[in-house]
Amino acid sequence: MSFRPSTTLETGYKSILDSLTTAVLVLGDDLAIRYLNPAAENLFETSLTRTQGLPLSDVLVDSADALETLHAAAYNGQSYTRREAEFALLTGPRLTVDYSVTPISLEPTELLIEIQPRDRLLRISREEDIISQQETTRILVRGMAHEIKNPLGGIRGAAQLLDRELGDEGQREYTRVIIDEADRLRSLVDRMLGPNKALQIAPTNIHEVLERVRTLIEAESRGKVHLRRDYDPSIPEFPGDKEQLIQAVLNIARNAMEAAFENDDILGLSASPTITFRTRALRQFTIGHRRHRLVCRIDIIDNGPGIPADLLQNIFYPMISGRASGTGLGLSITQSIIGQHRGLVECESEPGRTNFIIFLPLEDTK
Repeated sequence: MSFRPSTTLETGYKSILDSLTTAVLVLGDDLAIRYLNPAAENLFETSLTRTQGLPLSDVLVDSADALETLHAAAYNGQSYTRREAEFALLTGPRLTVDYSVTPISLEPTELLIEIQPRDRLLRISREEDIISQQETTRILVRGMAHEIKNPLGGIRGAAQLLDRELGDEGQREYTRVIIDEADRLRSLVDRMLGPNKALQIAPTNIHEVLERVRTLIEAESRGKVHLRRDYDPSIPEFPGDKEQLIQAVLNIARNAMEAAFENDDILGLSASPTITFRTRALRQFTIGHRRHRLVCRIDIIDNGPGIPADLLQNIFYPMISGRASGTGLGLSITQSIIGQHRGLVECESEPGRTNFIIFLPLEDTK
């Protein structure tokens, strides 16, 4: 079956629409696709040739209310705008967009839809908030560490002096407990502060880092976790501290391993515990306020039960943990190390799939 191009497009405006960076669709009154400009083809990961004449619902999934509103716009000839709507493409990705609907002809009725993707702006805003929160947390932890370590030093020193004066071995046992506990608290505060040594910058291959982590996880899990690799071999070396990056990725991978082991107990899933390590190169990518020519994206994905929504926003804060046995310091340290490399860590989670995403600039960021 063939479809004639939109009558509106036959008036000579097609070349203008084709040159726009805004995604533009034209729908018939039956919500069948009449036209997509190149920006819309790129946004929806399809082409006009494949979609012309198909119902809009065959290309993207929106709420039933949204489709009813489109029908109403076609019937009543009224324009409207929606902000931060979410489209789910049939190919999998979800898009957050602003879009406007405008009737452009009466016989037959056609709808012009202009779409502005919001994902990138929302991501940049979210990353700025994360970076700001990290800096605030870092300042608070440093201040708290100073206030704790000073009296701890005095307590430990007084306990040492008292230990020398006591002749009763039973009483000296109490002073040693004080000294040991003071040392333990000091060690905890130091760990909260994260790495306290300067980065040892050298050319670093991200796949060497991931392979080292994979080997460690394989040994710690005794081969009970299925480890998948999906690497982009085109990613070049970059200036980084290999040992600290190994520690940062290992903290995430250990959490992923523990979560993957929980899937049988919590979800009753039959799938074996699995962790996927994936790398991709991103071009012209913004991290916070800075745009980078080339960025490495690292995904560490597990098939565990997921992270509760109320915990997800706070998992990078010190002392926040979803496990009774956790210290809540691993992810905080990871974020600190990646931050020193001018990168960022994010997390997406749902039952059965948790993805920690690391973004690392591939150029010298000094």
